[in-house]
Amino acid sequence: MDSKLRILIADDHPIFREGLVKTIERHDSFSIVGQAVNGAEALEKIRNLHPDIAILDVEMPAMNGIDVARTVYREALPTDLIFLTMYKDPAYFNAALDLGVRGYLLKDSMIGELVQCLNVVSEGEYYITPSISNMLVERQKKKAALLHTVPALSHLTPAERSILKLLADNLTSKEIADKLFVSTRTVENHRLRICQKLEIKGHNKLLQFALENKSAL
Repeated sequence: MDSKLRILIADDHPIFREGLVKTIERHDSFSIVGQAVNGAEALEKIRNLHPDIAILDVEMPAMNGIDVARTVYREALPTDLIFLTMYKDPAYFNAALDLGVRGYLLKDSMIGELVQCLNVVSEGEYYITPSISNMLVERQKKKAALLHTVPALSHLTPAERSILKLLADNLTSKEIADKLFVSTRTVENHRLRICQKLEIKGHNKLLQFALENKSAL
């Protein structure tokens, strides 16, 4: 039985993607099972090939890495995800960790860290590029502070937390429903329960709360 770690690579830049392939193929413990040039193709190949790990550029045509990750985890596909990005963007970073992405690498340091990241993720752990570890610390501080101020947040269900985070992206109930493949009424019911649990009253007050606390949700 082949014990190699099966890897899928998705990046719309062919030269960079070729560099990823060469780096990975130097190691006998890894096997490239597929490549994709955009997010939609990546998702299709994740569904069909069931790689152990998919390495995704955050910003891709058709679907970005966040949308691919959201679908992968919603469908409970058996693939761990590693994100690659050019930017130290807290919004992408927080969204990735909220979705359960296992690895987060900056492209400028990727070559030296990729193999270590793959090994760590294959063990069921998380790997964050050390140069952005300050974002992880800041994320934890903000979450702890908000939970201290609004302890009722701990009473939200996973579905309610997901909707609250999407509200923080300034999405409408219909847009959230489309992303989560549920009805608009379901989203509205969740919003009502969130307001009740957090004791938020008033038109658009929940949206205001989500926007103001986006980085801590």
